[in-house]
Amino acid sequence: MSVNKEEIGKTVLELEKSFNERWSVGDNRGYLDNYAEEISYFDPVLKELIVGSDAVIAHIQSIYSNPHIVRNEYLNPVVNVSDSGDFAVLAYNLDTYVLDDNGDEQQLRAWNATEAYRLIDGEWRIVHSHWAFAQTATGAIAS
Repeated sequence: MSVNKEEIGKTVLELEKSFNERWSVGDNRGYLDNYAEEISYFDPVLKELIVGSDAVIAHIQSIYSNPHIVRNEYLNPVVNVSDSGDFAVLAYNLDTYVLDDNGDEQQLRAWNATEAYRLIDGEWRIVHSHWAFAQTATGAIAS
């Protein structure tokens, strides 16, 4: 059986976009309901890794509020798919926009996102999630 990596990549990217679009309008359950039991999660506001869906969901629910995002830009998406076709890593840049007091769009955040998806019981589930602010250092550093 051959693996159609391009089709898997499209599926994973569209799934991610659907979760993020829900998140943007106040519904975080797309992501939360998709996390695998053993998910590991890096959040830019925490120093440590969070492991396990219960812990990740509790953390996100403790900080989440409706961001009222009116537009997302998905930049530079890359999906690497395993030869077996049951594991995919999605990396992309995400720019989010909200409306200011005058009703004009303004950028809320610029993110670097990495999501590792595994095919579990016929469904693509997130097994690792890593969100980082796109710009945190002011100069090039290696460590």
